[in-house]
Amino acid sequence: MKKVVVSALVIVTFISFAWVLINKFEGTLPSVDIKLPSQYLKKSYEMSVNIADQKTGLRKIVISIMQEGNEKVLLEKEYQAPGISGFFSDTKIKQDAFLIPIESWKYGMTDGEAVFRVMVSDFSWRGWGKGNIFYVEKKVTIDSKPPKVTILTRRHNIERGGSGLIIYKVFEKNIKTGIKVGNNYFPGHAGMFDDENIHAAFFALNHLQGPDTQISVVAEDAAGNTTNRGFYHYIRDKRFKNDVLNISDRFLEHTIPDFEIGINAENNFQNEKNPLLEKYLYINGEIRKQNVETILSKSKVTENKLYWNGRFSRLKGSARRSGFADRRVYKYKGKEIDKAVHLGIDLASTSNASVKAANSGRVIFAAFEGIFGNTVIIDHGFGLCSLYAHLSQISVNENQLIEKGQDIGTTGLTGLTGGDHLHFSMIVNNVFVNPVEWWDSSWIKNNITSKIEKIRQIPND
Repeated sequence: MKKVVVSALVIVTFISFAWVLINKFEGTLPSVDIKLPSQYLKKSYEMSVNIADQKTGLRKIVISIMQEGNEKVLLEKEYQAPGISGFFSDTKIKQDAFLIPIESWKYGMTDGEAVFRVMVSDFSWRGWGKGNIFYVEKKVTIDSKPPKVTILTRRHNIERGGSGLIIYKVFEKNIKTGIKVGNNYFPGHAGMFDDENIHAAFFALNHLQGPDTQISVVAEDAAGNTTNRGFYHYIRDKRFKNDVLNISDRFLEHTIPDFEIGINAENNFQNEKNPLLEKYLYINGEIRKQNVETILSKSKVTENKLYWNGRFSRLKGSARRSGFADRRVYKYKGKEIDKAVHLGIDLASTSNASVKAANSGRVIFAAFEGIFGNTVIIDHGFGLCSLYAHLSQISVNENQLIEKGQDIGTTGLTGLTGGDHLHFSMIVNNVFVNPVEWWDSSWIKNNITSKIEKIRQIPND
């Protein structure tokens, strides 16, 4: 009996010793998750660190930043050892998290490369009691200065509803630039010139923006430092025509019944006193808004390439029926029922007249779109687009490269229209602009092409 007890004690002791060896000499490294907003450090910067050790628990963490021998400890924390009770209960700290503010300028560090160092150890008995040690270095770049921008073009004359071009130079890589016009933003692009540091941006005033509109160049570097720089510009005000459109029963009966708005919306008007009129108002309001949003989302798909050359052509032999930004009042039986702004120019010729591309570019949209009917949008590069609506047929495909004067379709009655005509619009990024400017060779030379030619004559550094 005594031998059995002794043997049992030996076995228990051996198992306990083996358990201690296996668990306390475990070799799993602590885990570390470091999240940096960017590899570039600006003045205001926070680093997120999550650490864990599920086996023997966390012992110590040290985080520092180093630049050319100058090292600053950002965080140092030691955890209490589990003690004897740790053999029998789970009292160890298994995980922790930190949000560390970093102000490199306070540490005597300058703009340039630096290194984050992170060390985390656990309570394993490995390494002569030092534990498993996780160590990592992450390279970062300290960048505390806003990007520099030099305006290269001098004259920037623009009118309400009109377009402009500005060309400027930046002095570092990975710069996001653009023009802020009121609350609108127009992206700047490299690619117009051999020097990739020279950016260009077409920008515009919408029909509501007048002489008090604030315009500036904005630039943001990879670290998030921003520059907002004003530049000389002159804004001319412009008045737009008021127009009255009388909605007749004949128009409603001819146009509205077949206009598709969806079964659910259609049912909403069945019990109205004048369902065709109510449906028309829904189309002229809600559907118009949806269609415009779709069109402007398509016009943002642009290439950094100047496809066009010279003035933009207009529908041959056509007469203007409605102007850009006409303030339309809609009346039914002498009573005002709605208002809208006409964001293009209506051109009438013969029925099913041939419609040609106003200038060279790439087709980015060729489909039916609500009130616009059969519609073609051509990207002319750098955010400049032309639009052709109410076509009876479309003869081009999306992504097709086309030349100025190439057939793209024929005029028609598709969409929300009372007669065969072409609705023509010019768009800069996400703003409808006055097409008359783009039909004028003198305006294009004075405001667009002369600027481009002058910058191209400047030798590269």
